[in-house]
Amino acid sequence: MGSSNQNPRAWWKESSVYQIYPASFQDSTGTGVGDLKGIISRVDYLKNLGVDIVWLSPIFKSPQVDMGYDVSDYEAIDPPYGDISDVDVLKDKLHERGMKLVLDLVVNHTSDQHEWFKESRKSKDNPYRDWYVWRPAKYDADGNRQPPNNWQGHFQGDTWEYDETTDEYYLHLFCKEQPDLNWENLAVRKKVHEIMRFWLDRGADGFRMDVINFVSKDQAFPDSDQTVLRGHEFYACGPRCHEYLKEIGEILREYDAFSVGEMPCVHDERELIKAVRADRGELSMIFHFELMDLDHGPGGKFTPRTWKLSELKATTHKWQKFMYDNQGWNALYLENHDQPRSVSRFVHDDPQNRAASAKLIAVFLGFQSGTPFLYQGQEIGMTNVPKDWPFEEYKDIDCLSHWNANKGNADAATLNSYKVEYQLKSRDNARTPMQWDTTPNAGFTKADVTPWMRVNDNYREINAASQTSDPDSVYHCWRRVLEKRKEHVDIFVYGDFQLVDEAHEKVFAYSRKADNGDTALVVCNFAAETVSWILPAKAREVLISPTGRALEDLNGGEIQLAPCEAFVVLL
Repeated sequence: MGSSNQNPRAWWKESSVYQIYPASFQDSTGTGVGDLKGIISRVDYLKNLGVDIVWLSPIFKSPQVDMGYDVSDYEAIDPPYGDISDVDVLKDKLHERGMKLVLDLVVNHTSDQHEWFKESRKSKDNPYRDWYVWRPAKYDADGNRQPPNNWQGHFQGDTWEYDETTDEYYLHLFCKEQPDLNWENLAVRKKVHEIMRFWLDRGADGFRMDVINFVSKDQAFPDSDQTVLRGHEFYACGPRCHEYLKEIGEILREYDAFSVGEMPCVHDERELIKAVRADRGELSMIFHFELMDLDHGPGGKFTPRTWKLSELKATTHKWQKFMYDNQGWNALYLENHDQPRSVSRFVHDDPQNRAASAKLIAVFLGFQSGTPFLYQGQEIGMTNVPKDWPFEEYKDIDCLSHWNANKGNADAATLNSYKVEYQLKSRDNARTPMQWDTTPNAGFTKADVTPWMRVNDNYREINAASQTSDPDSVYHCWRRVLEKRKEHVDIFVYGDFQLVDEAHEKVFAYSRKADNGDTALVVCNFAAETVSWILPAKAREVLISPTGRALEDLNGGEIQLAPCEAFVVLL
């Protein structure tokens, strides 16, 4: 593969991405909410970690019904975060240090407070009417008004909101304050393209595109017979999705810009590869959700499911091989602003195994084929919120909507099981403030300020200050992973991927092989116990070993892997 025409080299393939959730990263003004000046103050921290791209979750003007994913002005910054000059300063500071800036583009829907929607709802003949999806009501046999179809929203409830002014319903796949834009309308698409150019011309280096595969809907808007998330089959990669992505891709190529599309509700790799195959001209890479759905039960996200390591292996192998073989590219992630903490979810977050587990995550993820994404706090091993936090601490609209929809019609045992799942899977797990040091409020904001969200109680044990000064910390493990990935791009960026000892139920091992035959072996013991294992071939160099393995340890036959141990060797 390497430099062959099959999969051409690109700067973003050799990069790593650090995602910042602005409200929770660093408060510089004492408001209790993170801001752009706070991010600017931490640029050297990011540079020292070794990341190449900084992606900001939404910073545009917003009523904040869904933490900025409801945009009311795409060319203005939400005042608590700062103003557009702060974005310019941040961009310059990153560029001076050889890093790039990626912005979150949310264009499947807007806020209902956006001027476009305010105009759209005024009358059926308003020039902006067709910028959103409006449909007349249906009526049942008794003459009762019904929504246009039975689609179910992502935050519970249906996807249609009745508007008395014009006696029609508008579509909102998320909450009612997030009306969907009508991408069938060329004027809408041209406006989106203008917004992209506005930010690229200001020096942004690309975009993460929110639920970008939802922009094309089946225009018949048929009823759905699905039991979970009814209707998604009619808009997840809809009829014109790839046409729209090609239009976006043309602009991105003009600027040699980075792009990653969030594409939930699609498990058909043939559909996803269209968005990222090198010759298609759509996006650089996509976030698929198959790994994120491993622990979702039959009733959806907030119902339990126990997964096995064999499933993690099968899903990882599927996407590693499929993208490699089909000129695609993986966006590698195990946590983000919408997902719980990976240490708590995939390994073990108890005090005894937490640090080793966080290092395992770094090794496991950082050497796969694709562009690694770190979420703020992942580099120090931040964990889910404590199990004893009362429900009143939760702010995630997804959790709250689910609770409100079920609290009146479920028994006590079911409601308790939901609370267990909220602690495991709530988006709040990723949104607690960044843990910088041991001072009150973890250094996120001033000691006498109440942060917008409670700081995780374990900040005295888990914080950046103690780890940047400790060479054996999770932070320094991530630093070494990113360094070694860059030192051996032919292996870890462009090489082949193969599972090793696939049947093993506790050890996840894989190899990466460059075109010239150079091979690395990655070994991860996911069990919280010692496991016996034998290397498949003799190691010639230890690249990374948080436990300090020497070659003679590894080449003497059977070895005892410590709980949550991970290492990487050249064979």
